[in-house]
Amino acid sequence: MSGPVGRGPRRLTRWWRRRSLRTRLTVIAATAIAVSVFVAFQVASELMDRELQVTAEDQLRADSRVLAADAERAGVAQVPLPPYPGSGRLVRVILPDGSTRTPVGQPALPPVSGRAGRVAQGASADLMESNDSDEDGYRIYTLRAGDGAVQVARVVDDSPINRFGFGMLLIGLLCVAGGALVGRTVARTGLAPIDRLTAAAVRVAHTRDLDAGIPDEGGGEIRRLIQSINEMLAALRDSRRAQRLLAEDAAHELKTPLTSLRLNVELLVRLDRRGTLDSALSAGSRTRLLNDLGAQVAELSTLAAELTEVARGDVSDENTELLDLADVVLAAVTRARSRVPDIEVALDVTSVWVSGRPAALQRAVLNLIDNAGKWSPADQPVQVRLRAEGASAVLEVDDAGPGIDAVDVPRVFDRFYRADNARGLPGSGLGLSIVQRVVDDHGGRATVARSTRGGALLRVNLPAAAPPAPLARRAAGEGTAAR
Repeated sequence: MSGPVGRGPRRLTRWWRRRSLRTRLTVIAATAIAVSVFVAFQVASELMDRELQVTAEDQLRADSRVLAADAERAGVAQVPLPPYPGSGRLVRVILPDGSTRTPVGQPALPPVSGRAGRVAQGASADLMESNDSDEDGYRIYTLRAGDGAVQVARVVDDSPINRFGFGMLLIGLLCVAGGALVGRTVARTGLAPIDRLTAAAVRVAHTRDLDAGIPDEGGGEIRRLIQSINEMLAALRDSRRAQRLLAEDAAHELKTPLTSLRLNVELLVRLDRRGTLDSALSAGSRTRLLNDLGAQVAELSTLAAELTEVARGDVSDENTELLDLADVVLAAVTRARSRVPDIEVALDVTSVWVSGRPAALQRAVLNLIDNAGKWSPADQPVQVRLRAEGASAVLEVDDAGPGIDAVDVPRVFDRFYRADNARGLPGSGLGLSIVQRVVDDHGGRATVARSTRGGALLRVNLPAAAPPAPLARRAAGEGTAAR
């Protein structure tokens, strides 16, 4: 039983969802007008029926008072009753013995009710009652007169209400038709900006022209929607431009190591084909060449990894969590030492809690240490300091190298940018740009300055977070422990 019953509403819902917005607005407008007309008809019919009833009752009372005055003068048994005119009111006199008198030719009224009989006997002064038991319903007013009572009645006539209802039905149908037409027109006019917006979006999708903005028109929600789409197109334009620049820069950066790698490989292949590899290259030359090839392959691997990291942009599956930045720094130092065993790092870190992505932050710290390691002399360690400063976590990495020229400072964090004196060092020019992006994603700020040792001082400020409750209570009791 529940299956067929539930299928009807589901079909109606599916039908409704398949309709266009214009059709929905038209149906809603027509339905709203139909409901309004129906409610207005019900209210008007009720008011009209009450008004007609009150008018009829007032007329019955007035006629009864005239007849009662005649009956009191002449007596109920002798009062003259005018002949029945053929329509309109009906009269009747109730005698003390319960019998009745009616005019000649008048249709028979319903029998005298018990309550009307008690009025004739003097139990009450008057009585208004309705009788709908016969084909014609009557409204009868009974009034005490002398030693009996008089009654005046009228047939209950519903024809005015019926005519009114028929007229309201016609008006309602016209209103529904007009409402549907108005709703369709309003929908067409109101949705015109949406149509133009759709056409513009389709044009952008077909032409791939993100520079073709959508005209800002309309107001309210429509205007906000157009502005949002234009902002989305602007973001897509910026993203496409960034991708193009990244591809061009990557092609440029890959050209040199690939050319060098190709030339070295071609040299080895040519000598091997001639059978002169051993005679043309000494053992030391072969070792240097193979080391050069290995360095170039390592540089390409690093560049490919960093290009992948940059191309991913803000896309990351890593969740943000509350973490101790000191643990992240220690993990990054451990990775740096495993990658470059000769690097020396001096640590001075304090437990500072932040909200962030652990892997991204560790990559940023590792890039800072790798960058400093390239410049620091062998006998000078890379210094890594972490402390809390107000509402920020401050990470500083400095080296004892030559420092950064003032002309290069504004572009230190740009993609692929390398200072003139860094051209001969390994690297892709992407490490610090990755640091900048990670810091920006975490709401922080990365800056560069000159170290007290003469080298570069790279500083990262991140918003600090409150430690977990148990650690906060322990810190309050014991103080912050330096690592």
